[in-house]
Amino acid sequence: MSANETPTALAAFFTDGRLTSIPRKPARRTALLDHLAQSLFEPDRSYSEREVNEALLTVHTDTSMLRRYLIEAQLLTRTRDGSSYRRAGAPAGPDAQPPAA
Repeated sequence: MSANETPTALAAFFTDGRLTSIPRKPARRTALLDHLAQSLFEPDRSYSEREVNEALLTVHTDTSMLRRYLIEAQLLTRTRDGSSYRRAGAPAGPDAQPPAA
């Protein structure tokens, strides 16, 4: 499923494949973020911050907000220096940040 093929429950947040609003309800926001993580990022690949931003730009202009939400939801992990990102569940490098408490 691509970011343009949104689940029916999330369709109200997209127009022409672009994210137009972020859900306020935590469950819907988590579902949206999970959809973005699964559709934009491969599980066994490392991404630079630039690559993450480019992927997020395909759905929304505020890449830093979406990147932060994905990290906080533990759907993306990043190294301590922020140089490498991975979709959660993928093998992380030795300097990956542990989940926030």
